[in-house]
Amino acid sequence: MEAEQAQQAPAGKAVAGERLRSLDALRGFDMFWIIGGGAIVWSLAQAWDHDILQRVIMPQMRHPDWEGFTAWDLIMPLFLFVVGTAMPFSFARRLARQSKGRLYLHILIRSLLLFGLGMIAQGHLLEFDADRLHIYCNTLQAIAAGYLIASILLLQLRLRWQIAAVVLLLVLFWLLMSRVPVPGHGAVLLKPEANLAIYLDHSLLGRFEDGTSYTWILSSLTFPCTVMLGVWAGMLLRSSLAAAKKFLALLALGGGTLGLGWLWGTHAGPLTFPIIKHIWSSSMVLFAGGLSLLLLAVFYLVIDVLRLWRWSYGFLVIGRNAIFVYMAVSLWSFRDLAGVFVDGLDRWTGAWHDFTRALAGFVLLWLILFWMYRKKTFIKI
Repeated sequence: MEAEQAQQAPAGKAVAGERLRSLDALRGFDMFWIIGGGAIVWSLAQAWDHDILQRVIMPQMRHPDWEGFTAWDLIMPLFLFVVGTAMPFSFARRLARQSKGRLYLHILIRSLLLFGLGMIAQGHLLEFDADRLHIYCNTLQAIAAGYLIASILLLQLRLRWQIAAVVLLLVLFWLLMSRVPVPGHGAVLLKPEANLAIYLDHSLLGRFEDGTSYTWILSSLTFPCTVMLGVWAGMLLRSSLAAAKKFLALLALGGGTLGLGWLWGTHAGPLTFPIIKHIWSSSMVLFAGGLSLLLLAVFYLVIDVLRLWRWSYGFLVIGRNAIFVYMAVSLWSFRDLAGVFVDGLDRWTGAWHDFTRALAGFVLLWLILFWMYRKKTFIKI
C-alpha cells in the first residue's frame, strides 16, 4: 500500500523514494469513515434533528437492502481501488532491487496474511470456536483475492491484455449470474436469498459462511477488476504525462466508467445487470470504480498539483497506517476506551452524550496514529 510522491519536483513528476500525498490522503479519507467518521455522523443525527442531516445525509449513510448504491457503499470498493493504485509504484520499486520470483513470493505471503487478518477481524478466528468461525467474510480477504489476481495480470500481461482480461471477468460474472439457473430453484434468480453466488457460498463454505447476503467465492472474479481499475490509475499517475493531462485523463476515465456502470445497471434492457454491492456485480464494479477515479482526480489536483495539502493532514496520518488502524478498530472499541475520559460528562451532554463518546473515541485513536506518524512508525504488510 505504498506509493512514490513528488514533493520537491515539478508538479506531476514522480521522484524515487517519495510518496504521492494524494494517494495517502485518499486512503486516509476512506479509512476515516470506517474508524469513526460513520459513528460520529450517526450519533450526531440521533442528537440533532436537522432537516438536511436527516433527509439528505443520513440516507447516504445506509447500505441499500439489495439493489442500488449510496455513498456508504463506496467505502469498500474505494479501499480495493487504492490498493490497486499503489501497486505500479511499489512493484516498480521492488523489481528495481529484486527478481520477479521474489516479488511473487512477497505477493503470495501478503495475500495470505491479509486473508488471515480478515479472519481475525471478522471471522472470529481468535475465539478458537469452530461453531463461530467464518472463513471468507471480510474486506481484507476481498483485497487478498483481488490483489493476488491483479498482481498476476499486472506482471504478466501488457496493458491491452490486462483490459481484455478484466472485460472477460466482468462479462463472465454477468453471464454466470444472469444465465445459469440456481440449483434447487430451477431458474435464474438474483435475489438476496437465491442467486448463484450465494448458492456457491452455502455449498462450499457450509457452516463456516457468515450468514449474510454478501457473497465471496464467485465474487472473487470481480474483486480483482476493482483493483485493476486502481492499477490503471496508478500507471497513469506514474507516467511521464504532464500533471494537467493526468488530471484530465482521470476525470475522463472516471466519468466514462461511472456512466458505463450506470447504463449497464439501469438501462441495458435484457442485458441489464443491476448495481448490487452484496454480490460485487459487474455494473457495481464500474460504477464504484468511476466514483473512485473521480475522487482520486480531485485529491491529485488539489494535493499534488496545486500543493494545497495541509487540509488533508488528518487523513494523511490515518492513511499511512491503514492496515494497523483497520485491525485496531476490529479488535478494540476505542469509543468504550474513550468513555473513561468522557462518561462523567453525561449529566451535561444529555442527548449529545453518544456523539461525545464517538468523537472522543475517534480523537483517541487519531492521537495514537499521530504519535506513530511523528515517530515514523508505519506498520505494513
